[in-house]
Amino acid sequence: MTNTTTLGPDTHVAVLMGGTSSEREISLITGRACADGLRAAGFRVSEVDAADDVIDQLTSLNPDIVFNGLHGPWGEDGQVQGLLETLRIPYTHSGVLSSALAMDKARARMIFTANNIKVADGRTVRREEFANDNVMPTPYVVKPIAEGSSVGVMIVREGDNFAAKALSDPDWHYGDEVLVEQFVPGRELSVAVMDGKSLGVVEIIPAEGFYDFDAKYAAGGSDHIIPAPINGDTYREAERLGEKAHLVLGCRGVTRTDIRFDEAGELTDGTPALYVLETNTQPGMTPTSLVPELAVTKGYDFARLCRWMVEDASCAR
Repeated sequence: MTNTTTLGPDTHVAVLMGGTSSEREISLITGRACADGLRAAGFRVSEVDAADDVIDQLTSLNPDIVFNGLHGPWGEDGQVQGLLETLRIPYTHSGVLSSALAMDKARARMIFTANNIKVADGRTVRREEFANDNVMPTPYVVKPIAEGSSVGVMIVREGDNFAAKALSDPDWHYGDEVLVEQFVPGRELSVAVMDGKSLGVVEIIPAEGFYDFDAKYAAGGSDHIIPAPINGDTYREAERLGEKAHLVLGCRGVTRTDIRFDEAGELTDGTPALYVLETNTQPGMTPTSLVPELAVTKGYDFARLCRWMVEDASCAR
């Protein structure tokens, strides 16, 4: 792994965090953890809660680098990346286009399919279609098209009607279209990718239900098994898919790709039944997050991981 820039102890890093998305609280945890990691790595750090005055804040601080610790819409979908391009401040993670594509699950699926990356059968559906009947054979998964951290995700099984109720509720704030995908039985895997190369595969075992918001962020919400206890061929194929998803979306820096593994199945080409769910261009960096855990296995403690991400920062990503 090669870094693009060597920075000195006087380098000033502004850590963007918080924001206004549904993932604000998680972003604050990510941002504060990364700010501490960057201080431990020897940088001068300012913490910036990204509100409407973020341009004024950044102009006043005049940082050398922005560490983007935002999650969810605006911070992760290309918008803040475009702002930083306009301000000509080098920043971490992926650029405008790749961030926008990865955040839009429907368009990311199109790119994956066009590049022979297997995804679950699915389609986009307007909310009102749920008022009549199931929109596909159960069980299936309902996902907001442009949210992260499993916000708004529901698994619909035979006889369930909670999805129709949720989607007809005036308080539904996640768009008029949702993505529905056939539920893939099996195991939950995730692959972290750094500079285009896999950091390894983790298996996630939720304490209950599926890998939802609480399983991701609550203490004890899930167990993370590193390395994932799967056979070597399956492990290498999962790594290949994580690296390829990162590549075809045009990602930079660190990403994490989530995969379902149907142990009982096999794809028509004879490979393990691995289905890519999504690629996260700004994966969580909290105490329970997967990327820092995987990075440790490659010799990157938290401070060194944060430092690498800052050294990798640039514009025109």
